Amino acid sequence: MVPHLITALTGPINELEQRMLDAMPAIERWFRLEWMEHTPAFYSAVDIRNAGFKLVPVDTSLFPGGWSSLTRDMLPLAVQAAQAAIEKICPEARNLLIVPDVRTDNSFYLANLLQMQRIFENAGLNVRFGSLDPAVKSAKEYKLHSGETILVEPLQRTRNRLGLKHFDPCTILLNNDLHAGVPGILEDLHEQYVLPPLHAGWSQRRRSNHLKAYEEVAKRFGKLLGIDPWLINPMHTHLGEIQVGKAADMERLRTEVDALLARVRRKYKEYGISEKPFVVIKPNNGAAHGDPLGGSPPVLTVRDSSELEALLRKPRGKAGSAKAANAPIDLFLREGVLTNERVHDAVAEPVVYMLDRYVVGGFYRIHAERSSDESTNAPGSRYVPLAFAESHHLPQPGEKPGASAPNRFYMYGVIARLAMLAASYEMEATDPQAEVY
Repeated sequence: MVPHLITALTGPINELEQRMLDAMPAIERWFRLEWMEHTPAFYSAVDIRNAGFKLVPVDTSLFPGGWSSLTRDMLPLAVQAAQAAIEKICPEARNLLIVPDVRTDNSFYLANLLQMQRIFENAGLNVRFGSLDPAVKSAKEYKLHSGETILVEPLQRTRNRLGLKHFDPCTILLNNDLHAGVPGILEDLHEQYVLPPLHAGWSQRRRSNHLKAYEEVAKRFGKLLGIDPWLINPMHTHLGEIQVGKAADMERLRTEVDALLARVRRKYKEYGISEKPFVVIKPNNGAAHGDPLGGSPPVLTVRDSSELEALLRKPRGKAGSAKAANAPIDLFLREGVLTNERVHDAVAEPVVYMLDRYVVGGFYRIHAERSSDESTNAPGSRYVPLAFAESHHLPQPGEKPGASAPNRFYMYGVIARLAMLAASYEMEATDPQAEVY
């Protein structure tokens, strides 16, 4: 089943699907050559938005935390990909230490950890969990609704190695995005692999770096396919640091919003799109929580720069937020992309999961209370496998575009792999240990 697309079943998105199917051998060869030169992320998840006239990634996570939303039918592929990934890094690996987020009271996240454990144990590894939380002084068992349990233990640092009591791992897998910074216990480890690399954490990573890398990837892929890269790439602008209380900074924000909207309008006119364009404003630093202008929600959506004034006049929440609102913050602007897919009459976004360079599954994140221009990644969202439940089926080139679940899944997988490749470019460009020639 393909989710209901509320736009017409003809137009750019189905033409794009057909081009990808026709060019499948060239696409797969192109990816193979890229992976000869670049190292894929150990694991990743990509949120995609399908506007019907445009298909783009809007978020690339290098610390995916929704593994439990993958169906059991997808696990054999995940296990095979995990085996391939581990063999490349540490062929003799026996022990894998997973460092989770500190939100171990969240049942959804605990189910995610259990699924990760299941995948890597089936890949032939002993898997244990070690917490970065200094309050964890002894092993603690968490019980899931299913009756299964997760044991989280305190990390132990011995000279230049990290492990647990009676457990010395070859590889340390972070499932913690390090938004609060890189703790010293993870630094300067000897002959142990830390994945993803520490500079992938949100305290150091910047969204603008990823979008810049993705733009490069989209241009090269667009040339391969003979398409306008805009069909798979959101326009964006890195604004840099602004101070909300400063008139000159706010004028610069208004100017950049208007300029980006004008660029999008020109594209809409070129393709005969009647929708009104909008711009999304986000903190460039993923560790910066809350509204870019000092409160909540975490994302601002504007269709005209004049709307910024109303946003500024809105109450900014708790005491002390006025001070936060006047602090400089690094912002970037991105072309807003509608999601015109629906599942059970709710807004839907496909999310694609990858291990190493392989697509291993995915799901639809749906939200009944969100509109087509809002993110579904919010409280109240649900996860439905739908088309991705058929991921074991090969693409079917003879099917009508927009009507085949495997074909739609293949297209999503291509876009997700482009985003993952961009993350590889990004990590290489921002690696503090890279040699400078």
